Amino acid sequence: MTSRIVAVFQDESRTREAQLKLQSLRATEVEGGADGAMLTATVEDELVDRALHLIRQMGGTPEL
Repeated sequence: MTSRIVAVFQDESRTREAQLKLQSLRATEVEGGADGAMLTATVEDELVDRALHLIRQMGGTPEL
C-alpha cells in the first residue's frame, strides 16, 4: 500500500531539497506545487515515518 503526503515549506529552496531527498528515499511519486512552497509525495507505507521525519527536518509541515 502507499500513502500520499502533502507538505508546505517556507521557501522554494527547501521544497526542492526535500523533493530530491524524498526521491532518494524511493518515493514513488514526488511533485512540486506551482507556488514552489508545497509538494506532494507518494510513498510506500513502510517509508511513511522516514518521509515525515525528512520533511520536518527540512522545515516543512506534512499532512497525510
